[in-house]
Order: sequence, then C-alpha cells, then structure tokens
Amino acid sequence: MPANIVVVGSINMDLVTTAERMPSRGETILGEGFHTYFGGKGANQAVAAARLGAQVSMVGAVGSDAFGTEYLEHLRTEGINTEHVRTRTDLSSGVAVIIVSEGDNCIIVTPGANATVSPDDIEESRSLLREADAVLVQLEIPVPAVERVLQTAEEEQTPVILNPAPMQPLSPAYWGKASYLTPNEREFEQLRETYPTIADHLENVVITKGAEGASIIRADGSEAVIPVRTADVRDTTGAGDTFNGAFATAVAEGMPLEEACRFANAASALSVEKEGAQTGMPVRSQVENRDL
Repeated sequence: MPANIVVVGSINMDLVTTAERMPSRGETILGEGFHTYFGGKGANQAVAAARLGAQVSMVGAVGSDAFGTEYLEHLRTEGINTEHVRTRTDLSSGVAVIIVSEGDNCIIVTPGANATVSPDDIEESRSLLREADAVLVQLEIPVPAVERVLQTAEEEQTPVILNPAPMQPLSPAYWGKASYLTPNEREFEQLRETYPTIADHLENVVITKGAEGASIIRADGSEAVIPVRTADVRDTTGAGDTFNGAFATAVAEGMPLEEACRFANAASALSVEKEGAQTGMPVRSQVENRDL
C-alpha cells in the first residue's frame, strides 16, 4: 500500500523571462524568451513525493484566477488529492516573477492566496494529518499555520518533517515538535544564529549540501555524512524540493534514516540532470535503478 503523505505549503506559478541584460530603473527592454512553470515549495515537494509512488494530499490555497484553475488541474493530473486546497475568490494565486540574465536572476514573489493559509485551515484538515504516515511542511506560508501543523501532528502522533525554507522565526517551543528538520547549510546557520541552543531541542536534523549530499546531525551531536553520486548538472532548480519530497516518502515508508537520505540524494541528483523544477523530478523506477 502506498505511503500516505500530507504536504502543507505554497502553490506558485513561476513566470520566467530571459533577457540579454537586466533593465535599468524605468527602462523597457526586449526579452529573449518566456516560460511558465509550476512552482512553490509545497507543490514542488508534493509532486516529487507523488512521482515516487506516495499517496499525496495537498493543503494550501490558490486564487480563483486562471493560474489557480490550471494549477489544481495539474496537481490532479499528478495524482495529488486537492480537496483541501482552498480557492480564495478575492485573491490572486501566488506568483513568482523571475528575470534571468547573464547567469543571474532577480525575483519578485507575490504570495497571493498562499498568505491566507491559516490555523483554521489546518484544523479543518486534522483528519488528513491524523491518517497520514508523514506530514511535510515548509515556511512559505504564514508562521501561525506552520505552528498549528507542528502542534496538530504532535497531538495526532504523526511524524512531521519541517523544511525551514525560507528561514523564518518560529516560537522556540515549536522547533522541537518536528520529527525531522531539513535545512540547507545556510538555513542551518541562520537557525543557530537565531537560536544558539536549538540543537538541544532537536532529534534528527538532515542538512542538505547540494553536490556534497547530506549530513545527519543527531541529538547527541554525532554526525553522519551521506554522500551523493556525481550528477550531470543542467539545472539545480527544485533539487532541494525533490530531496524533501523523496525524504518524506522514504520516512513514511519506514526506511531507516540513513537509507532515507540515500534515497532522497538519488532523487535529487536525478532532478538536476534536467531543466526546470518539477519537470526534472524523477519517478520511482529511475531512483531505484540509480546507485544509491
């Protein structure tokens, strides 16, 4: 039976323009290309888990605009349950406007409906969290909603994976409610800078390190490095989200922690070999056929 995962998080449409150079203030220039991609950390991680064979339900919000309608249809096509994705009639869907030029980019993110995800929405989804094998949440939705996810998962005795991206401050008591914390290196530094004694309250921290793989930091301070096989890198967009979706799938299936990290490393490495975030996310057979 497939692992049952609930992903609570953001749903964004990414609008990407490429140009020869960045425009100056007040200047209009011609772009070289334009693409629309499905994005948002929550939805990215949900798609990653679904492609790896998990039974996934998404909790979040979209607007009643064309982007929201298109995104809901996309999630359903990926096999994701969207019954708990709310449609806000008075708001736009979340969008990220991205200009790419000369190997760099600038981004404006408009949260739109993502900013309305509330503790009440989480409470209405309590039965989902109760029945899940694992819950996965990030920090691209309001902090009160994230804290309610952590509290509810603890009450329902459901393992919860907190991906602290982008880094935002939570009330100190809530960090310890996460069964697993999955920051990247910079996010872990920010966490320790903000909460110097945070390590005393965490059980399992998995730090993602890109081409170096991942490190497991346990409550006793010991560290285990889980290397990743070298990949033919084309685009690292979405690699972290792929790792988290794969890690949640592995945890929900009951894999031991180090094995779960190796599985997530393999999925993440495969994702960077194609362009785009969700477009590069692998299916289960590809991960299983890769040397973990």
